Amino acid sequence: MAYAICSILQNCLGFITLPIFTRIMTTEQFGQFTIYSSWSAILVIFITLNLPYGSFSTAMVKFEDKRDEYIASAEAICLSFAALFFAIYLPFRKYWNNLFELPTLFIIIMVFELLANAGIMFWNGKQRFEYKYKAFIVVTLFNSLLAPILAYVLVTNTEDKGYARIIGYSSVTIVVGGIIFLGNLVKGKKLFNKEFWKYALGFNLPLVCYYLSQVIFNQSDRIMIDHYYGKSEAAIYGVAYTLAMILTFVLNAINNSYVPWFYGKIKEGKKEENKSISCMISILMAFLLSGVIWLAPEIVLLMGGKQYAQAIWIVPPVAVSVLLLFYSQLFINVEFYFEKKGHLVGASIFSAILNIVLNAIFIPTVGYVAAGYTTLV
Repeated sequence: MAYAICSILQNCLGFITLPIFTRIMTTEQFGQFTIYSSWSAILVIFITLNLPYGSFSTAMVKFEDKRDEYIASAEAICLSFAALFFAIYLPFRKYWNNLFELPTLFIIIMVFELLANAGIMFWNGKQRFEYKYKAFIVVTLFNSLLAPILAYVLVTNTEDKGYARIIGYSSVTIVVGGIIFLGNLVKGKKLFNKEFWKYALGFNLPLVCYYLSQVIFNQSDRIMIDHYYGKSEAAIYGVAYTLAMILTFVLNAINNSYVPWFYGKIKEGKKEENKSISCMISILMAFLLSGVIWLAPEIVLLMGGKQYAQAIWIVPPVAVSVLLLFYSQLFINVEFYFEKKGHLVGASIFSAILNIVLNAIFIPTVGYVAAGYTTLV
């Protein structure tokens, strides 16, 4: 309960501050932050292989007596891929900057933020499995409160408000996460353990296509709207998507707290006890997402203002998509535990390709609102 409530509170603070930033930033400035977030969601796969997710929960069960050593090895893998990324990026940075539509400084900030956030996620995951919730709450709330405050101060005192918001959020994560990242390495002591590297890479490398297709599925809409229409329209879609995804942080918080319990039940041979819990969560989420759709016009007006009025037409299809994705996550949890990933990878790649194709057809011909419906399809 502590982990779920704390995670929900963490994301609520980001959501509550949304109307402040939408009113002091232009749609184009907000679009800069949206594009940064979109590329960050894609690059995290190549930098960290999403090691804090997927294989991490099973590793905490499999290597119960060597959790610190496993985390140190996982962080070493992340550092290796970050170094590889810089080796590819820096010599050809002009080309990559044009593609990302971001200057070199912010690409470097992005990589350090991804590494720091990975350190936080590894540490958070270990705390969940060991039920050490007090330190988790302190770190999470400190990070969550300081980031929007610093971002607000920077945004209100500079002309480059989009980049100021990026720095405000990123700098807090880099400092807090950097300390935790180094602490994880010191605790684990050994950076290379053949068994851990083989397990982590063997589990997550085949899932890169799944993670990438999942992110492309979520982020390609905004990137393609930016390409066809511009940053202002991408910002409007981004706000609508954020509002429709309001409950995603609730879903993720519940799932992250539920998975250690569920894996424990499977290990004990008591998996039948999961039936009532998963059904209860499913019904609750359907009810809550229905409320988001029902109140979409009021939520958009409150959080974004009149300049984001068009966003109300995007909320319903994306909200239903969130519910379907959550239902699939209940099955993905089981597949991850038994390390059966074939169907998952194939289905996710097909979904991502279909989404891009439908976006390419309907965004330029019907309008950017169509992106919400291509997501649902």
